Amino acid sequence: MSQQITGEMFRLMVMNAAAAIETHRNEINELNVFPVPDGDTGTNMSLTIGAGARALESSAPGALGKAADIAAGALLRGARGNSGVILSLLVRGMARRLKDAETADAAAFAYALAEGVDAAYKAVMKPTEGTILTVSRAAAERAVNIAEDAGDIGAALDGALESGWAALAETVNQNPVLKKANVVDAGGKGYLYILEGMRAALDGRTLEYAPTAESDAQRADFSEFRSDDIVFAYCTEFTAEKKTGRGADGLRDFLEARGDSIVVVEDDDIIKVHVHSNEPGVIITEALTYGPLVAVKIENMRVQHTEKLEDARAASGQERAVPEKKYGAVAVCAGEGMADVFSNLGVDGIITGGQTMNPSTMDILSKIEATPAEIVFVLPNNGNVIMAAHQCEALSEKKVIVIPTRTVPQGIAAMLAFDASACEDTNRAGMTEAAAATRTALITRAARGAVFDGMEIGEGEYIALLEDSLISSGSEFGDVAAEVTGRLKGFKPEFITVFTGRDAREDDADELVRRLSDGIEGAETTKIFGGQPVYSFVIAAE
Repeated sequence: MSQQITGEMFRLMVMNAAAAIETHRNEINELNVFPVPDGDTGTNMSLTIGAGARALESSAPGALGKAADIAAGALLRGARGNSGVILSLLVRGMARRLKDAETADAAAFAYALAEGVDAAYKAVMKPTEGTILTVSRAAAERAVNIAEDAGDIGAALDGALESGWAALAETVNQNPVLKKANVVDAGGKGYLYILEGMRAALDGRTLEYAPTAESDAQRADFSEFRSDDIVFAYCTEFTAEKKTGRGADGLRDFLEARGDSIVVVEDDDIIKVHVHSNEPGVIITEALTYGPLVAVKIENMRVQHTEKLEDARAASGQERAVPEKKYGAVAVCAGEGMADVFSNLGVDGIITGGQTMNPSTMDILSKIEATPAEIVFVLPNNGNVIMAAHQCEALSEKKVIVIPTRTVPQGIAAMLAFDASACEDTNRAGMTEAAAATRTALITRAARGAVFDGMEIGEGEYIALLEDSLISSGSEFGDVAAEVTGRLKGFKPEFITVFTGRDAREDDADELVRRLSDGIEGAETTKIFGGQPVYSFVIAAE
């Protein structure tokens, strides 16, 4: 076994990681604490690492740092759900540590794992123990200790896995939600399968990678600007040997007078330059005054943009609207009725997804970029989508404001509070407050039998949740509807809206509306077709 991880080895490690998590995807999904279909952890992690595998699959990155950077960028844009976003942060931190590295020995790679953990902890607003963070930290700490002592990459990863599995077993006691369901953390388990895949690559084993059916390749949106909006047409790169004794001190001034996007890197032997300019010939002539050229690349970005724009338009069938207003909004939801409600409230872009399929960061970003506004409010409408939405803040040139809505009713309440004449801070505060004041109850049928919080649930039974808490289950719909009514009554709502799902029974809908109307005095009750999957009824109380 080689004791140096190269760019090619890292590529194989990521490919193996994607294969490993996909193999165990359903097993990880089954750790979902509620017996309800969700944008499950196994699927989200598989789609996220799969984005990195696709980016590296056909590339020959050469240096390790380049391979890590390619993977990190792809994971960031392909991240789905909280587990996927945290996984992308772990890889991004690794890439930062390995930047410019040709290879890495045991210690360097172990420290990269540790930096990934640091990056994830810093990015999560309120880190919770008993999660993927705990497991990845334990694994990285053990890898660093072994690498410093033995200097063996295989031994370091073996130790990381040993400590990681031990930490995973303890997550059931660290996280109250996991303890109630008597399961270990799904994200932590997924991370260990990823490490196992990487470890197999070190032994020369190639795991078969068959991406999950949902993993459609993401397409960047190139329609934000026209080809003739590109001021400097030619992307020019060169590497020159330093043979004339001239340093690069004056080169930046020369380039800044003729272009932008300038990068100048110099060491004792070479000068490497990247610049966008309309005078590539002049740039190359100047380059020759520093010494012989080792490499030169010139690309016409206007031609590239036109080709990509045509490809993107052909794939999507859409034209981008020209920015024309101060505020815009995009919302995540599923169901044609739900989408109609948001559209009627002025939402510019609907991202299909939420409970059964968490959209990726790129899915959200593409809608943000397509919104004809300077400031875009994002309504995730699902707790597992909020982190992916926040990643868009640094990826878009627009001002992105994420309102942390955890349910569709909260998103609707936020849009009702929106005021186009108010400043952005007033809107942010008002929309957030309106969302927080909205209670959401959900009624569905259990997809599998389970025991949660002392409540035994049979497959196919009606179950009800209030926000994230399971409040009732049973074989009789009326009993579950009565419990929901009693819980919501305690909030003294003025308005109740029942959104019926695509599989909702009409007699159940009538009974639910009757119980809510009769049981909550003074509240105005409305029934609207939502068409949402998974939940037969989504009930908003305001």
